[in-house]
Amino acid sequence: MSNTHYIGRFAPSPSGPLHFGSLIAALGSYLRAHSQQGKWLVRIEDIDPPREIAGASDDILRTLEAYGLHWHDSVLYQHQRYDAYQQQIDLLVSQDLAYFCQCTRKLIQANGGLYDGRCGQCQPRLTQGAIRIRNQAKVGTFTDIVQGRVTVDSHFAAEDFIIKRSDGLYAYQLAVVLDDAFQGITEVVRGCDLLDASCRQISLFSQLGLSAPTWLHLPLACAEIGFKLSKQNHAPAIDTKQPQASINAALSFLGQPSVDVDAVEVMLQQAVAQFSLQRIPKQKEIVLDKTNLAT
Repeated sequence: MSNTHYIGRFAPSPSGPLHFGSLIAALGSYLRAHSQQGKWLVRIEDIDPPREIAGASDDILRTLEAYGLHWHDSVLYQHQRYDAYQQQIDLLVSQDLAYFCQCTRKLIQANGGLYDGRCGQCQPRLTQGAIRIRNQAKVGTFTDIVQGRVTVDSHFAAEDFIIKRSDGLYAYQLAVVLDDAFQGITEVVRGCDLLDASCRQISLFSQLGLSAPTWLHLPLACAEIGFKLSKQNHAPAIDTKQPQASINAALSFLGQPSVDVDAVEVMLQQAVAQFSLQRIPKQKEIVLDKTNLAT
C-alpha cells in the first residue's frame, strides 16, 4: 500500500552511464521513498544537448532495472516540458519579473564573480540575451534533514540568476522547480553538490507561488577531497552484470547495514526494512577507498 503523501525522485542527466556516486543518489532516494511507503519517480534531465551522450538515457534506465530500482509511473523527460518552461518565462517577462541580460561571464568575473543586476535597469528593456529572474525571495538559508542548517553567501542568495541561457537552452534551476512542482515531489533526496542550488530553487518556489519540497542531501562520493565522482571526471560505470556488491557498497557508504547477497529485489526489500535515516553520515563528502572506486 503506497503513501501518496510522499513522492520522491531520482533525476539523472544523460551525460554518461551511472557511476558509484549516481548509485548512491538513486539508492538513497529509493530507500527513503520506500521506507515512507511512498512513490519513487525517475526523471531524465535532458535539457543540455551539448553535454548529452547518445543512448545514455536508455542505458541509465537499463542500469536502474538491473539494480532492481524500479520506478513508479512513467519516466518524465525534460525535453517534453519545453512548452511549460517557455510559458512560465513569457509570463515572468510580461510581468517584469524576469528580463534579458547581455553580460558576459568575463564581465561578471571582472565585477567579482556575481552579477550586479545592471541589465535589469536598462531602458528601454533589452530584447535579446539570457533571461534572468528578478530575485525577490532571496532565500539564503534552509534546513536540510541530514545536513542541518544550510546558509549561503548573502550576495549569492540575492543574485538575479539565469532561467534561460543565451543559447536558448532552459536553465536547470527553472526546469527542476517546475518539474518538481508538476510531479508533486514532496522531498528531494540528492547529493551535497546541489546544496547551494537549493536556496535558488526555494527562492523560485516562493516567487512562483509553488509549494517547496523538503530537502535531504546525501554525502558526495569523492576520489579525493574536493574531487567528486562524476561523468565529467570519467568515473567508471557501475557493474550491471553482478550488481550485488555495488548495492552493499552503496549501503555501507550511506551508513546502512549490509544485506544478504541474493536477487537484487530481495536485497532491496531487506535494505528498505533496515533503512535508518539517522545512520546517514552528516558530512558533505566521503573519500572512497580503492575498493569502492573500482566497484
